[in-house]
Formats: sequence, structure tokens, C-alpha cells
Amino acid sequence: MARAWTLASRPAGLPNDSNFAMIETPDAPLGDGEFQVKNSWLSVDPYMRGRMNDAKSYADPFALGAPMTGGAVGTVTASNNADFPVGAKVLHMGGWRDSVILGGGTTPPAGMPPVKLPDLGVPDQHWLSIMGMPGGTAWFGLLKVAQAKPGEVIFVSAAAGAVGSTVTQVAKAKGMKVIGSAGGADKCAWVKELGADAVIDYKAGKVLPQLMAALKDMGETGIDVYFDNVGGEHFDAALATSKEWARFAICGMIDVYNDFKAQPMQYLPMIIGKRITIKGFLYPDFYAQVPEFNADMAALITSGAVKGRETVKEGLEKTPEAFLGLFSGENTGKMLVKL
Repeated sequence: MARAWTLASRPAGLPNDSNFAMIETPDAPLGDGEFQVKNSWLSVDPYMRGRMNDAKSYADPFALGAPMTGGAVGTVTASNNADFPVGAKVLHMGGWRDSVILGGGTTPPAGMPPVKLPDLGVPDQHWLSIMGMPGGTAWFGLLKVAQAKPGEVIFVSAAAGAVGSTVTQVAKAKGMKVIGSAGGADKCAWVKELGADAVIDYKAGKVLPQLMAALKDMGETGIDVYFDNVGGEHFDAALATSKEWARFAICGMIDVYNDFKAQPMQYLPMIIGKRITIKGFLYPDFYAQVPEFNADMAALITSGAVKGRETVKEGLEKTPEAFLGLFSGENTGKMLVKL
């Protein structure tokens, strides 16, 4: 029997345990071209909250009562597919469950085809963090979307999260100056350990005065790039401190995922005078450039310039708990579930 988490009901506001239910399904014989993967690591990510709403977005909503999907890494245990032999490690979107059958011409979970992992000498779970979607989101957003250059000042929100911590490290490895924002003394200390030139604690006070003080201490007049994972107050503070021709790479706005509250933007007119470019993006936009990312990130990891950190929950039963922990700031680095 395979076990999988389903969405039992659509949450209003912050999800809770009652919105999830586990089901069991009997293993089916493999069809032509199919293969079975036993999962070892599961990813939970903030974007999944949007898929719990019955609303059109860039990703289809989760269907009630059906197995949920998300990033996962596992090992092929049975196969009728020569491209995915028994023993192969696979990155795929059949998460929130302990095993999954893939291939055979069926639509892959979340529309993203499985990938046999290359042997780059990195731990399996890194393919769900710094070598996977979070790391790729950081790398593509910083270097391709924002076109960040050596010597520029980067402001990154949620700098202790999976994406933000990678942005911080990649930016420093590429010769940039970084101001990171994180919540609480422990997370701020870790972001500083990652190499950030300055760190602000959004839980200790308003973002804008702290950001302005950090820029003054660094001898800088403003930011060149804002990498947004949060939205709200952070976004507005970034507008207020932008240099001319600043670029904003927008990959997340966790501040509004649960309540869609209005975003007060006092400094929105700065977009005009500073000629700020604001661009939203998604990791799948850059599929064609993933080999370039893989090569560069693997080199950065091997050199020690980029290090992964995970907050790990043990057992499939802990998956909803791990997901909900994202919205209370429970994770430092990538939140993962180990099976």
C-alpha cells in the first residue's frame, strides 16, 4: 500500500491539520514505460499555499481527496523504463507520499517530468534545496532576472529561508554586497555567518529605518537589486532606498499568502523617478538554462562558497506540520521531510 497526503478541505486563512487527510492506495502493476519510485526526501514550499485555493494561478489547484504533489527525491524500485532503471535516483513532483508510479505517457505530477539525477557528488536532499528549485530560483532570479553585477548592493528578504540564504551566498561568491533581512537574533546571526555585509531583524523594528541604517554603515547610498520573498513592508522599504535603475526580482510574497491583506505602498511612486524595473518570475521559466545552473552551483558547493542548511522533519506523518512551520518561521534554510 502506498500512503499519500490529500487536501481534505480548502483552508480559509492559515491552514490547519483538519485541512489534510492521509489515504492509502494499493500498488498497481507497472504498465509499459512506467517505473516506481520510493521517496526518501520530500519538499514543502510556500507556493503550495496558493494551490490550496480553488482559483486559477500559474499552478493548478490541488484537487480535494487526490494525492498532493510537490518536489521529492527517491530511488527507482521497479521499472519498465530503460531510462529509469532500478536503483536510479530521481527528482520528481510526486511528493507528499511515500511512493509513486511515474512514466508511461501519463501526465507527470504538477506537469513537471521526472529527472534522473546526475552524479555531481552532492547529497540527495540538496536537489530539493540548493541544487533544486529553491537554489535555482535564487540563482536565476539574482543573475538572470535582476542581472546583478559584482560590486552592486543586494537587499534580500527572508534571507534565512531556502531561497534567500542561497541568494546571499551566491551574491557574495559573485562579488556583491548583501543586506539580508531575517526574523530573530539566531536567524540574523546565521545570515551574517553566510557572509552578508549587514543583517536587519524585521521582528525587532520597522524595516525601512533598519535598512537605511545598514546602508549608511556600509557607506552606500541605496540598493541596486531587491530580491523579494516577502512583499509588504520589505517591498516598500526597498522602493524607498533604491538607486536609479534598480532591479527587483520577485519570486515570493509570503506576507500575503494566507489572508491576501492590502499592501500599503507609501513609496510606490519611486518606481517612476528611479526608473525601477520590477519583474516576477518562476523557476520553470529557465528550464533551458538548468544545465548552466547545475554546473555553476555544483562548483560553488564544491568550493565551499555555498552551503546548504535544512530543517528536517522525520516521517511522512510530519509533512503537514513541516508545511505549516513555513508560516511561523520555524525553518532555517530549507524545510524538508525525511522518510
